[in-house]
Amino acid sequence: MLPDRTFFDRLADAAKAETMPRFRVGTSVLNKLEGGFDPVTEADRSAEASIRALIESSFPEHGILGEEHGNIGLDRELVWVIDPIDGTRAFISGLPVWGTLIGLYRNGKAVMGLMDQPFTGERFFADGEKALYRGPDGERVLATRPCHALSDAVLFTTSPHLYTGELKERFEALQEKVRLFRYGCDCYAFALLAAGHVDLVVECGLKPYDVGGLIPLIEQAGGFITDWQGGPAEMGGEIIAAGSRELHAHALEALKGRV
Repeated sequence: MLPDRTFFDRLADAAKAETMPRFRVGTSVLNKLEGGFDPVTEADRSAEASIRALIESSFPEHGILGEEHGNIGLDRELVWVIDPIDGTRAFISGLPVWGTLIGLYRNGKAVMGLMDQPFTGERFFADGEKALYRGPDGERVLATRPCHALSDAVLFTTSPHLYTGELKERFEALQEKVRLFRYGCDCYAFALLAAGHVDLVVECGLKPYDVGGLIPLIEQAGGFITDWQGGPAEMGGEIIAAGSRELHAHALEALKGRV
C-alpha cells in the first residue's frame, strides 16, 4: 500500500525542523569532494536522518536511497529516494531556491514525490495521479502551461558552468533557440515548470536523489521528463523536463544537433 499525503507531510515537516533553524545563520560547511567543492552541512545530515527514522518506523519493508546516509533494500518493490537539501550551495548562500526532495519508486518507476521549500512555505506534491501546490497562494492542482515552440520557451538550468565538452556544445545549441534562459534555481526550477511558470529545465550529472522526487511532479502536472536520449529519468544523469510533449521532442532534437 502506498503512503498518503499526510505521511509525506510528516516527512517534510521533520526535515523542516532540522533545516530551517540552520538556514541563514552561518551553519558550518564540510566539503565532500577532494579537488573540488561538494558542500554538505549538518542540516543535510540531520534532515535525512529524521526522514529515514520515520520511514523505517512506519514502513520497515521499504527500501531507502539517500544522499547522506547510504542505501538499504534497493531491490525492494517500494524504495524511497531522499535528498534532504537539494541545492546545498543555495542553502549556504542564503538563497531560498533549495528544497527537500522525497520520492517513492515502485519497481524502479517514480510514482509519488514531494518538493518542499520551507522558507517560502511552498510544498509541491504528486500523489500518484495529480500534482498539488500548497503555499502562500493557497492550494491548487498544478498544470504545466502550453508551449509548443522553442522560440517561445523559457529555459532554466542550475549553471552553464556545469557543462563541459560535448555536453556544453549540446546545451548551448538548445539554449540559443529559446526565448529566455535563466540560471541558478536547482530543484525549484522543476517546481516552477510543474506550476506552469517556465517551459524547460535542463540539467546534467544528476543523481537519482536529485530527480526522484521531481519526476512525479512534472509528469502528474502534464509535463514530460527524460534523460537526453529520451529514456527514463529515474537514475539521473543528463535530464530534460518540458511542459508539453511537442516541446520536449523539439528540445531533444536540439540537444542532438538536429534542429
